[in-house]
Amino acid sequence: MKPKDARTSSAMSRVRQAKTAPEERVAAVLRELGIAYRRNAKTLPGKPDFANRSKGWAIQVHGCFWHQHDCKRGTLPAHNREAWEAKFARNRARDVEVDEALKKLGLSVLTLWECETRQPTRLKETISDHLTSVALPTTINHRL
Repeated sequence: MKPKDARTSSAMSRVRQAKTAPEERVAAVLRELGIAYRRNAKTLPGKPDFANRSKGWAIQVHGCFWHQHDCKRGTLPAHNREAWEAKFARNRARDVEVDEALKKLGLSVLTLWECETRQPTRLKETISDHLTSVALPTTINHRL
């Protein structure tokens, strides 16, 4: 999709694709929790933002605008509306495909939204709770 004007083009050229502020906040929490991870694991479908294949989890950090979260940042631009709608529809469809592919590999997928990363305490709780639930054993050994 080609931007309609120079201002839009300039703004879009400054959008980072890796190591964004929300991703950096998640990385800081993972380090604080002492969790080992790989960033943008190329061997996994969709190159999840964070993953630990041996522990069975992946974390996707979605930008509210680009992935159309239901919050104030998930807006639809007024100019070139049809092209944006098509772009966002492709993004959402790809998100579903990637999540399904990761789950088929046995990974538990946590999707975090950009707006959720702005609350450090809640972010730490969410990540900790998810990774704890992944680590729980699926069978219980009873001692006789």
